[in-house]
Amino acid sequence: MIQFRKLRLARAAKVLFDDVNLQIHPGWKVGLTGANGCGKSSLFALLRGELHQDQGDLEMPPSWEIAHVAQETPALECSAIDYTLDGDRELRRIERELANAEAAHDGEAIGLLHGRMQEIEAYAAPARAAALLDGLGFGEADVARPVASFSGGWRMRLNLGQALMCRSDLLLLDEPTNHLDLDAVIWLEQWLRDYPGTLLLISHDRDFLDAVVGHVAHIEQQRVSLYPGGYSAFERVRAERLAQQQALYERQQRERAHLHRFVERFRAKATKARQAQSRIKALERMELIAAAHVDTPFTFAFREPEASPDPLLQLEDAEAGYGGRAVVAGVGLSLRPGERIGLLGRNGAGKSTLIKLLAGHLAPGGGERREGKGLALGYFAQHQLESLRPDESPLAHLQRLDPAVREQELRDYLGGFDFRGDAATSPCGPFSGGEKSRLALALLIWRRPNLLLLDEPTNHLDLEMRHALTVAMQAFAGAMLIVSHDRALLRATCDRFLLVHDGRVAPFDGDLDDYRDWLARQRARLASDSQCPERDADRRNRQQERAAVAAGRQARLAARRPLNRELAEIEKRLAAWHREKEAIDAQVADPAFYQGGDGDAVQAVLKRQAMLAEAIDDAENRWLELHEALEALQD
Repeated sequence: MIQFRKLRLARAAKVLFDDVNLQIHPGWKVGLTGANGCGKSSLFALLRGELHQDQGDLEMPPSWEIAHVAQETPALECSAIDYTLDGDRELRRIERELANAEAAHDGEAIGLLHGRMQEIEAYAAPARAAALLDGLGFGEADVARPVASFSGGWRMRLNLGQALMCRSDLLLLDEPTNHLDLDAVIWLEQWLRDYPGTLLLISHDRDFLDAVVGHVAHIEQQRVSLYPGGYSAFERVRAERLAQQQALYERQQRERAHLHRFVERFRAKATKARQAQSRIKALERMELIAAAHVDTPFTFAFREPEASPDPLLQLEDAEAGYGGRAVVAGVGLSLRPGERIGLLGRNGAGKSTLIKLLAGHLAPGGGERREGKGLALGYFAQHQLESLRPDESPLAHLQRLDPAVREQELRDYLGGFDFRGDAATSPCGPFSGGEKSRLALALLIWRRPNLLLLDEPTNHLDLEMRHALTVAMQAFAGAMLIVSHDRALLRATCDRFLLVHDGRVAPFDGDLDDYRDWLARQRARLASDSQCPERDADRRNRQQERAAVAAGRQARLAARRPLNRELAEIEKRLAAWHREKEAIDAQVADPAFYQGGDGDAVQAVLKRQAMLAEAIDDAENRWLELHEALEALQD
C-alpha cells in the first residue's frame, strides 16, 4: 500500500502539505481534487520520486511499476504503434537482452527470455497496443504513421496510450481527458474501471470521476482528506461538513465576542482580574475555526442579446469538407432562439466540420447557409486561444472590443472570471491553458451573442469554472450548439442531441447513456466486420481462457470475503481502543491524577492502559497479516 505519515512538502517558501496521514490500499482508484496550485501535480511528482518530502515518511512497495503520462512528446520518426509499445518497459528490455543473447549464441539465455516473454504475453503486445490506439481514436492507417506527423493534441493521446500500455502497479493520470472527445472518454472510462492496479487520477470531469474512482482525496488548507465514494458523494459529504463548520465557526465567534466583552469590561477591576485572566487564557486555548469558503471565485452571466431573429441560422442541403472530399452532406438544420443542442458522433465523424460550417469559417461545398438578420455568433474553438495577443492583458483585450466602456466596469466583469488585480493587467502570454480558455470565454460572452457554437469549451477549465459556466449557460437566453466530452455539461444544458454519422446529421433519439450503448454497438460491429473466419477457433480458446480467469476471480472473491469481514471488525475495534487509550494517556499524563490518594484506582487505570496497548499491538499485527493475505488474492 501507499502510506503517508506526518508528511510535509514545501516548494520554495510555500507549504503544500503539512502533517498528512493517509493510506491508499492496493487496487484502490482515487480521484485527487483541490484548487489550482494546491499541490496535486507535486503529489504525483513525490510518488514518482522526482520530489522528496521535507518531513515525515512516504512508504510504498519498492517493486511497484509506476506509469504516468509524459507531458512532452519528441518529434520521433518511429511509428505510433512502436511508440505505444515503448510503454511496456519490461518487454522492450527483454527484446534488447534477447537480441544480445542471440548475437552471443547464448542458448540458455535465449530460452529463459522466451519463457519470460510467454509469461508476460509479449506476443500479444502489438494487438494490445493497436486496441489501445483504436480506443483513443486512432484509425487503422494512423498506427503506422510516424509520431512526428501528429499534432500536439494527438501526441498527448499517444503519451496516454504509452502509459496505459505499461503493465503498471500504480497509474498516475493528470487530466487524461483534456485532449479526448466523448467516445474516447467513454472508452477510457471502461478501461480504467477494468484496470487491476492502483490508480490516482486528477480530473475536472465529474461524470468521469464518478464512473471510475471509489475514493476522493481532497487537498485543502495543506491537508489531504480521504472521502469514500465518487465525486458526487464527496461533494455531498463536504457540503454537509462545510455547513457544520460554518455553523460552528459562527457560534465560536459569538463565544469569543462574549469573552472579549468580559475581558474588556473587567480587566481593570481588581475584584474581577482573576476571572478576566482566565477568560484571556480561554481565548488563547480556543481552536480557531476558519470560516467555510464555499463560494466559487467565478461569478458571471451571459449578457442579454440585443436581438434574436427567428430562425437564427439555417442550412439547406448543405455540404462541407476539405480538399474536395465531403465530410458531411445533405445537412438540413434550422437553429431557433432558445434551442439547446448537443452534437454527438465518433471521432472524425465531422462534428467540428459542422460547427465550422455553421460559424461561417468553412464555406459550404453545396447547398445553402442563411443567417437571420441580427445574428450575433459566439464561436468558441481551441484555436480561439491562439488568437489571443500574448503581449496584451485581459483588460487590453476587452478595451479593444469596447473602448467606450469605463475601465472599472471592465475590471468588474473580468473579476467574475477570476482576473483580479494584477491578473487583469498582466500580459496573457504566460497564462496557463485554463486561464487562456477563461479569457477567450470572457471575450466571447462580452459580445452579447444570440447563438453560441461551442467546440470543447471546458478543455483546461477546472471544476469550479466548469460549474460556473454550466450555471451561466442554463440561464442563457439565446440558442446554443455544443460539442463536448464533459457529460455533466451536456446533461445540464442540452435539450436534444444530433448525431453526426456516416456523413449525415440526424436527430438522436436518446440520452447520453443511450449514446454510450450506441458506441458499444458500433465498436462490436466493427470488430465483427474485421473478424476473419479462420480466427473462430482462436476466439473460442480466448473465451474459454476468459471463463477460466473469471472462475478464478470468483474463487478469489469468495476467499476474500471472510478476510474483509474480519478486517472491518478489527478496524472498528482498533478505532474504539485508540480513542480509549488516548483518553487514558491524557489522564495519566496529568499530575493531578495521582493526587487523589486512591492507589487502587490509579493501578486499575494503568493496568487498563497496558492491556489496551497490548490489544492494539496484537490487532495491528493481525491487520497487517490480513492485508498481506488480501494482496496475495488480488486479481
